[in-house]
Amino acid sequence: MQQFSRKNMIRLTSQERVFYIANATVLILFGLICLYPLLCMIATSISAPDAVGRGIVTWYPVGFNLEGYRLVLTNQKLLTGFTNSLFYTVAGTVLNVLVTLCTAFALSRKELLGRKAINFLFSFTMWFSGGIIPLYLLVRSLHMTNTVWSMLIPGLVGVWYMMVCRTNLANTIPEELYESASLDGCGYFQYLFSIVMPLSKAIIAVLALWYAIDHWNGYFNALIFIIDKKLWPLSLYLRSYLVLQEAVDVEDVAGAASMFGMTDLMKNALVVLSCLPLWILYPLIQKYLVKGIMVGSVKG
Repeated sequence: MQQFSRKNMIRLTSQERVFYIANATVLILFGLICLYPLLCMIATSISAPDAVGRGIVTWYPVGFNLEGYRLVLTNQKLLTGFTNSLFYTVAGTVLNVLVTLCTAFALSRKELLGRKAINFLFSFTMWFSGGIIPLYLLVRSLHMTNTVWSMLIPGLVGVWYMMVCRTNLANTIPEELYESASLDGCGYFQYLFSIVMPLSKAIIAVLALWYAIDHWNGYFNALIFIIDKKLWPLSLYLRSYLVLQEAVDVEDVAGAASMFGMTDLMKNALVVLSCLPLWILYPLIQKYLVKGIMVGSVKG
Protein backbone atom coordinates (compact mmCIF):
# COMPACT_ATOMS: atom_id res chain seq x y z
CA MET A 1 0.00 0.00 0.00
CA GLN A 2 2.86 2.32 0.82
CA GLN A 3 4.58 1.58 -2.51
CA PHE A 4 1.31 2.10 -4.37
CA SER A 5 0.74 5.51 -2.74
CA ARG A 6 4.29 6.59 -3.51
CA LYS A 7 3.97 5.62 -7.15
CA ASN A 8 0.74 7.57 -7.48
CA MET A 9 2.07 10.71 -5.83
CA ILE A 10 2.29 13.76 -8.05
CA ARG A 11 5.92 14.64 -8.57
CA LEU A 12 6.79 18.30 -8.78
CA THR A 13 9.10 19.62 -11.42
CA SER A 14 12.16 21.61 -10.46
CA GLN A 15 10.46 24.86 -11.52
CA GLU A 16 7.43 24.08 -9.35
CA ARG A 17 9.63 23.31 -6.36
CA VAL A 18 11.47 26.60 -6.77
CA PHE A 19 8.15 28.43 -7.00
CA TYR A 20 6.72 26.82 -3.86
CA ILE A 21 9.92 27.45 -1.89
CA ALA A 22 10.06 31.08 -3.01
CA ASN A 23 6.36 31.54 -2.30
CA ALA A 24 6.68 30.07 1.20
CA THR A 25 9.74 32.21 1.92
CA VAL A 26 8.00 35.43 0.87
CA LEU A 27 4.90 34.59 2.90
CA ILE A 28 6.99 33.80 5.97
CA LEU A 29 8.87 37.09 5.62
CA PHE A 30 5.63 39.05 5.28
CA GLY A 31 4.24 37.19 8.29
CA LEU A 32 7.30 38.09 10.37
CA ILE A 33 7.08 41.72 9.27
CA CYS A 34 3.45 41.87 10.41
CA LEU A 35 4.12 39.91 13.59
CA TYR A 36 7.14 41.88 14.81
CA PRO A 37 5.30 45.13 15.76
CA LEU A 38 2.63 43.06 17.50
CA LEU A 39 5.22 41.20 19.55
CA CYS A 40 6.93 44.50 20.43
CA MET A 41 3.62 45.94 21.63
CA ILE A 42 2.79 42.90 23.77
CA ALA A 43 6.33 42.76 25.17
CA THR A 44 6.23 46.44 26.09
CA SER A 45 2.88 46.05 27.84
CA ILE A 46 4.24 43.39 30.23
CA SER A 47 7.80 44.67 30.74
CA ALA A 48 9.23 46.54 33.70
CA PRO A 49 8.45 50.29 33.59
CA ASP A 50 12.10 51.36 33.90
CA ALA A 51 13.04 49.14 30.95
CA VAL A 52 10.23 50.64 28.89
CA GLY A 53 11.31 54.14 29.82
CA ARG A 54 14.90 53.45 28.78
CA GLY A 55 13.71 52.05 25.44
CA ILE A 56 15.49 48.69 25.71
CA VAL A 57 12.38 46.55 25.13
CA THR A 58 12.10 45.01 21.65
CA TRP A 59 10.11 41.89 20.74
CA TYR A 60 10.68 40.11 24.05
CA PRO A 61 9.79 41.48 27.52
CA VAL A 62 12.40 42.79 29.92
CA GLY A 63 11.24 41.92 33.39
CA PHE A 64 7.59 41.17 34.04
CA ASN A 65 4.97 43.67 35.12
CA LEU A 66 1.18 43.73 34.75
CA GLU A 67 0.73 47.13 36.33
CA GLY A 68 -0.24 48.69 33.01
CA TYR A 69 -3.16 46.28 32.60
CA ARG A 70 -4.25 46.91 36.20
CA LEU A 71 -4.26 50.67 35.64
CA VAL A 72 -6.25 50.32 32.41
CA LEU A 73 -8.80 47.93 33.92
CA THR A 74 -9.34 50.17 36.95
CA ASN A 75 -9.69 53.41 34.95
CA GLN A 76 -13.38 54.29 34.98
CA LYS A 77 -13.34 56.29 31.73
CA LEU A 78 -11.63 53.50 29.82
CA LEU A 79 -14.06 50.94 31.24
CA THR A 80 -16.93 53.17 30.11
CA GLY A 81 -15.42 53.37 26.63
CA PHE A 82 -14.97 49.60 26.52
CA THR A 83 -18.59 49.05 27.58
CA ASN A 84 -19.85 51.53 25.00
CA SER A 85 -17.80 49.89 22.23
CA LEU A 86 -19.11 46.49 23.23
CA PHE A 87 -22.71 47.74 23.10
CA TYR A 88 -22.22 49.51 19.75
CA THR A 89 -20.56 46.42 18.29
CA VAL A 90 -23.16 43.90 19.45
CA ALA A 91 -26.26 46.01 18.80
CA GLY A 92 -24.92 47.48 15.57
CA THR A 93 -23.83 44.12 14.19
CA VAL A 94 -27.22 42.54 14.89
CA LEU A 95 -29.05 45.42 13.17
CA ASN A 96 -26.58 45.51 10.27
CA VAL A 97 -26.77 41.78 9.58
CA LEU A 98 -30.57 41.68 9.83
CA VAL A 99 -31.18 44.66 7.53
CA THR A 100 -28.45 43.64 5.10
CA LEU A 101 -29.77 40.10 4.85
CA CYS A 102 -33.34 41.30 4.27
CA THR A 103 -32.17 43.76 1.60
CA ALA A 104 -29.98 41.19 -0.12
CA PHE A 105 -32.81 38.63 -0.10
CA ALA A 106 -35.24 41.09 -1.68
CA LEU A 107 -32.76 42.07 -4.40
CA SER A 108 -31.93 38.42 -5.11
CA ARG A 109 -35.56 37.75 -6.09
CA LYS A 110 -35.99 38.03 -9.86
CA GLU A 111 -39.68 38.85 -9.54
CA LEU A 112 -38.98 42.08 -7.64
CA LEU A 113 -40.35 45.04 -9.60
CA GLY A 114 -37.67 47.58 -10.50
CA ARG A 115 -34.92 45.24 -9.36
CA LYS A 116 -32.31 46.59 -11.76
CA ALA A 117 -33.09 50.22 -10.94
CA ILE A 118 -32.87 49.56 -7.20
CA ASN A 119 -29.58 47.73 -7.66
CA PHE A 120 -28.26 50.72 -9.60
CA LEU A 121 -29.30 53.12 -6.85
CA PHE A 122 -27.43 51.06 -4.28
CA SER A 123 -24.38 50.85 -6.53
CA PHE A 124 -24.48 54.60 -7.17
CA THR A 125 -23.86 55.29 -3.47
CA MET A 126 -20.53 53.47 -3.76
CA TRP A 127 -19.32 55.95 -6.39
CA PHE A 128 -20.79 59.20 -5.08
CA SER A 129 -21.79 60.32 -1.60
CA GLY A 130 -23.35 63.46 -0.19
CA GLY A 131 -20.37 64.28 2.01
CA ILE A 132 -19.90 64.92 5.70
CA ILE A 133 -21.92 68.15 5.99
CA PRO A 134 -25.16 66.78 4.44
CA LEU A 135 -24.77 63.66 6.59
CA TYR A 136 -24.41 65.73 9.75
CA LEU A 137 -27.39 67.92 8.82
CA LEU A 138 -29.49 64.81 8.18
CA VAL A 139 -28.56 63.22 11.51
CA ARG A 140 -29.18 66.48 13.35
CA SER A 141 -32.59 66.95 11.69
CA LEU A 142 -33.51 63.47 12.91
CA HIS A 143 -32.48 64.48 16.47
CA MET A 144 -29.95 61.66 16.69
CA THR A 145 -26.86 63.74 17.52
CA ASN A 146 -25.28 62.90 20.87
CA THR A 147 -27.32 59.68 21.11
CA VAL A 148 -26.49 56.02 20.61
CA TRP A 149 -28.63 56.01 17.46
CA SER A 150 -26.04 58.14 15.66
CA MET A 151 -23.67 55.19 16.05
CA LEU A 152 -26.17 52.59 14.83
CA ILE A 153 -28.41 54.08 12.13
CA PRO A 154 -25.96 55.81 9.72
CA GLY A 155 -24.31 53.13 7.64
CA LEU A 156 -26.92 50.57 8.58
CA VAL A 157 -26.35 48.75 5.27
CA GLY A 158 -22.92 48.37 3.74
CA VAL A 159 -23.56 48.30 0.00
CA TRP A 160 -20.59 46.10 -0.82
CA TYR A 161 -21.48 43.67 1.98
CA MET A 162 -25.06 43.58 0.73
CA MET A 163 -23.91 42.77 -2.81
CA VAL A 164 -21.76 39.90 -1.58
CA CYS A 165 -24.70 38.58 0.43
CA ARG A 166 -27.07 38.98 -2.54
CA THR A 167 -24.72 37.02 -4.81
CA ASN A 168 -24.36 34.34 -2.15
CA LEU A 169 -28.11 33.91 -1.77
CA ALA A 170 -28.65 33.82 -5.54
CA ASN A 171 -26.00 31.12 -6.03
CA THR A 172 -26.52 28.88 -2.99
CA ILE A 173 -30.30 28.87 -2.46
CA PRO A 174 -32.02 26.96 -5.32
CA GLU A 175 -35.18 28.47 -6.73
CA GLU A 176 -36.91 25.09 -6.52
CA LEU A 177 -36.73 25.37 -2.73
CA TYR A 178 -38.95 28.46 -2.73
CA GLU A 179 -41.33 26.88 -5.21
CA SER A 180 -41.75 23.87 -2.94
CA ALA A 181 -42.22 26.06 0.13
CA SER A 182 -44.73 28.33 -1.61
CA LEU A 183 -46.87 25.30 -2.50
CA ASP A 184 -47.24 24.68 1.23
CA GLY A 185 -48.37 28.27 1.81
CA CYS A 186 -44.97 29.70 2.81
CA GLY A 187 -44.67 33.46 2.29
CA TYR A 188 -41.55 35.52 1.71
CA PHE A 189 -40.97 36.40 5.38
CA GLN A 190 -41.46 32.85 6.58
CA TYR A 191 -39.25 31.57 3.77
CA LEU A 192 -36.51 34.06 4.70
CA PHE A 193 -36.46 33.40 8.43
CA SER A 194 -37.26 29.67 8.38
CA ILE A 195 -35.33 28.44 5.34
CA VAL A 196 -32.90 31.03 3.96
CA MET A 197 -31.29 32.09 7.24
CA PRO A 198 -30.53 28.55 8.49
CA LEU A 199 -28.94 27.77 5.12
CA SER A 200 -26.86 30.97 5.10
CA LYS A 201 -24.76 30.55 8.24
CA ALA A 202 -21.52 31.09 6.34
CA ILE A 203 -22.43 34.44 4.81
CA ILE A 204 -24.08 35.56 8.06
CA ALA A 205 -20.84 34.83 9.91
CA VAL A 206 -18.89 36.80 7.30
CA LEU A 207 -21.23 39.78 7.58
CA ALA A 208 -21.11 39.62 11.37
CA LEU A 209 -17.30 39.66 11.37
CA TRP A 210 -17.05 42.52 8.86
CA TYR A 211 -19.62 44.67 10.65
CA ALA A 212 -18.20 43.87 14.09
CA ILE A 213 -14.74 45.00 12.99
CA ASP A 214 -16.19 48.19 11.53
CA HIS A 215 -18.08 49.00 14.73
CA TRP A 216 -15.25 48.09 17.08
CA ASN A 217 -12.62 50.10 15.20
CA GLY A 218 -14.88 52.91 14.04
CA TYR A 219 -14.57 56.34 15.63
CA PHE A 220 -15.54 58.75 12.83
CA ASN A 221 -19.28 58.81 13.58
CA ALA A 222 -18.58 59.26 17.27
CA LEU A 223 -16.12 62.05 16.51
CA ILE A 224 -18.77 63.93 14.52
CA PHE A 225 -22.01 63.14 16.33
CA ILE A 226 -21.08 62.39 19.97
CA ILE A 227 -20.25 65.22 22.36
CA ASP A 228 -20.91 63.57 25.71
CA LYS A 229 -17.80 61.60 26.72
CA LYS A 230 -19.99 59.13 28.57
CA LEU A 231 -21.10 57.87 25.13
CA TRP A 232 -17.60 57.73 23.64
CA PRO A 233 -16.45 54.36 22.28
CA LEU A 234 -13.05 53.01 23.22
CA SER A 235 -11.60 54.05 19.86
CA LEU A 236 -12.07 57.74 20.70
CA TYR A 237 -10.19 57.30 23.97
CA LEU A 238 -7.42 55.55 22.03
CA ARG A 239 -7.34 58.47 19.62
CA SER A 240 -7.13 60.94 22.48
CA TYR A 241 -4.32 59.14 24.30
CA LEU A 242 -2.26 57.76 21.43
CA VAL A 243 -2.76 60.22 18.56
CA LEU A 244 -3.57 63.54 20.20
CA GLN A 245 -1.38 62.76 23.24
CA GLU A 246 -3.93 64.14 25.67
CA ALA A 247 -2.45 64.08 29.14
CA VAL A 248 -5.53 64.18 31.36
CA ASP A 249 -5.87 60.52 32.24
CA VAL A 250 -2.42 59.39 31.17
CA GLU A 251 -0.57 61.78 33.44
CA ASP A 252 -2.90 61.10 36.33
CA VAL A 253 -2.32 57.38 36.03
CA ALA A 254 1.41 57.79 35.59
CA GLY A 255 1.56 60.11 38.57
CA ALA A 256 -0.36 57.68 40.73
CA ALA A 257 2.02 54.92 39.79
CA SER A 258 5.05 57.21 40.21
CA MET A 259 7.14 54.91 38.07
CA PHE A 260 9.32 55.83 35.13
CA GLY A 261 7.91 54.57 31.82
CA MET A 262 4.44 53.78 33.21
CA THR A 263 2.76 56.01 30.61
CA ASP A 264 4.07 53.98 27.67
CA LEU A 265 3.35 50.80 29.58
CA MET A 266 -0.30 51.78 30.02
CA LYS A 267 -0.69 52.88 26.40
CA ASN A 268 0.57 49.54 25.08
CA ALA A 269 -1.63 47.64 27.52
CA LEU A 270 -4.59 49.70 26.33
CA VAL A 271 -3.88 48.86 22.68
CA VAL A 272 -3.52 45.14 23.46
CA LEU A 273 -6.82 45.06 25.38
CA SER A 274 -8.59 46.93 22.57
CA CYS A 275 -7.41 44.34 20.02
CA LEU A 276 -8.09 41.32 22.23
CA PRO A 277 -11.84 40.86 21.40
CA LEU A 278 -11.13 40.66 17.66
CA TRP A 279 -8.25 38.25 18.23
CA ILE A 280 -10.68 35.99 20.09
CA LEU A 281 -13.55 36.40 17.61
CA TYR A 282 -11.68 35.80 14.36
CA PRO A 283 -10.49 32.17 14.93
CA LEU A 284 -14.00 31.13 15.98
CA ILE A 285 -15.57 32.01 12.62
CA GLN A 286 -12.54 31.74 10.35
CA LYS A 287 -13.90 28.71 8.48
CA TYR A 288 -17.19 30.51 7.81
CA LEU A 289 -15.26 33.59 6.68
CA VAL A 290 -13.31 31.70 4.02
CA LYS A 291 -16.36 29.78 2.84
CA GLY A 292 -18.59 32.83 2.69
CA ILE A 293 -16.08 34.93 0.78
CA MET A 294 -15.45 32.21 -1.80
CA VAL A 295 -19.13 31.54 -2.38
CA GLY A 296 -20.03 35.24 -2.43
CA SER A 297 -17.28 36.01 -4.93
CA VAL A 298 -18.89 33.88 -7.65
CA LYS A 299 -20.89 36.07 -9.96
CA GLY A 300 -24.45 34.92 -10.48
